[in-house]
Parts: sequence; C-alpha cells; structure tokens
Amino acid sequence: MNDPSGRILASWSGGEDAALWTLDDKRIGILTIDFITPIVDDAYTWGQIAAANSISDVFAMGGRPVVALNVVNFPTKLLSLDILKLILDGGYAKTREAGAFLVGGHSVQDDEPKYGLVVYGEVENNKIWRTTGARQGDKLILTKPLGTGIAATAIKAGMIEDKRTELEAVKYMTMLNSLPLYLSDELHDAVHAATDVTGFGLAGHALDMLSDNLIDLELNLNALPAITGVKELADMGLVPEGAYRNRAEYESRVDFINNAHSVSSIAVGARRESDIDLMFDAQTSGGLLLAASPDKADAIIELAKLKGFDKACVIGEFVQGLGRIKVM
Repeated sequence: MNDPSGRILASWSGGEDAALWTLDDKRIGILTIDFITPIVDDAYTWGQIAAANSISDVFAMGGRPVVALNVVNFPTKLLSLDILKLILDGGYAKTREAGAFLVGGHSVQDDEPKYGLVVYGEVENNKIWRTTGARQGDKLILTKPLGTGIAATAIKAGMIEDKRTELEAVKYMTMLNSLPLYLSDELHDAVHAATDVTGFGLAGHALDMLSDNLIDLELNLNALPAITGVKELADMGLVPEGAYRNRAEYESRVDFINNAHSVSSIAVGARRESDIDLMFDAQTSGGLLLAASPDKADAIIELAKLKGFDKACVIGEFVQGLGRIKVM
C-alpha cells in the first residue's frame, strides 16, 4: 500500500471489509464492492438480496451508506430485459431503504447473470468498527441465523418441503444489517470489533476477528441460531460446495472441547454433523458479528430484536489465547 499522504487506513491488503481513508478531521470514507450469481428464482428478490449483501460491508464498519452504483453482468440474448429491470428494481428498493442513492452503474454481456453494487459510505472517525479489536471478556453477538447457503442449495435442487425454510432464508437475506444506525453512542462505543458473515462462513469470519492471535473465541455450538429446517437439509447432504471449502481451509484452527474438557478434532466431535456444517456454511447477506462489552451485550441484543433481528443472540466469548476457536 503506497500512500504518501497517510490518508489510507485500510485497502485490499488490510484485511478489513472495505477500503477506508480519512476525509477530514471528523469523517472516514468507506468504499466496497460485491456482486453475486442468482441465489433465488425471483429476479426482484435476487436484486434485493444482492444489494443488501453489498451494502452490508458499510454497516459492518459502523458506517452509513451514502451512494451506490450497479454492477451488472447479464445475458441479453438469453433472458428478457424485463428480468433485468426486476433485478435492478429490487436493488434500487433496498438501496433506498438503506438511506443511500443509487445513481447508475455499469453492465456487460455475460452468459451467467451477476449483480451487485459498488457502495460508498461514511463514518465518524471515532465511530469506526474494525475487524480486529475484540477484548478478553467481550461477548460475540450474531444478529442473523445461519444456514442461507444450505437453504439456497436446497432451493436450487427443489428439495425444500417446509416452506418456512425458504421464507425465512429470503427474509434474512433481504434484511439490511442496519443495526449501527440505531445504536446510541454508548452502545456503539461498546462494540470493539465487527464484521459480517458472508462467503467464508461463521468460522472464517470469526477467525478474522482473532487475527492478532492474542485471544481465542469460545464458541457455544448449541447457541448458534439457525433458519428453520436447515439442519435437517444438511443431514440430507444438501450442503454447498463453499461450506466444504471453508471447512478444509479453517478447521485446523478450530478445536472441539467435549464434556471432559479434552480437545479433539471437530471431525470426530460428538455433535451432530449438521451443527458443524452451520459453522462453515457459506452465507449470503448474513448477519453482523459484534464483539461487545459484556455489560452492554444484552442491551445491544434487545435493541436488535426491536429492529427486526429477532434471532440475535450471544454465541460466544473472547478469552486469552492464540487465535483459535474453541467449540464448547
């Protein structure tokens, strides 16, 4: 990162959710981009999900989205432009809900549809949330249930029997991670680190929060909130390829602690395999992970539930360690 001005705070090499730079003595600029392939059949809903997913990185840094640009790959020779309009309408609606402007963008011809946003946001320089910074004793809050990757796999395979699974998956994937907009200064300052759960799964993103290797995360497997029916779908083998990649990448830094307090590989743990699958499931537009002061965690969760994050809960605690997850 070559920055003679010293204004750049994080870039592609910084391990953060977005690029950060100093605007003036009060504000930090946030810039991010994300786009995805279709995750559901309905074009308008996919547009909403893709937009919520893209905007999430700004919220994960404690910021407020300001302006966005469309990023579109579309097979104009294969699909109607009416479908493209529905996708863009969904993205526009979700961007406006976030309080930002959608002011154009760029499109290219592609055999596979892809859609997302470039998003610019801002945050006060004393309110920025970074991926690292969790402290010993902090509680780890998750604001949305897990399992969107499993649900999407089942949707594409036409193997969802319980309609609640699809409805819940869509509900949470289209839900903006706008919690920081509602937190009081006291509660906002009680968050010492934050990120969102997306393609690297809960385990991968939680490990990012431990990248200084001075703390461990004691993760309560039984506390993990899940979308209705996804564990049963995982038991049927409807686990996305991304979950297997995440497991192969991250399981060497995850320990399973059994009731006798001994450490064993998670591969031979006594828990249901579907519980483990949730840890590695690649999420789309997943929830926020917040490392919060233990005396303020309950108040943050209470406010989150008032704002629609009905399954927000504490899933673990940060303790002294060496940068590992201990599954309790």
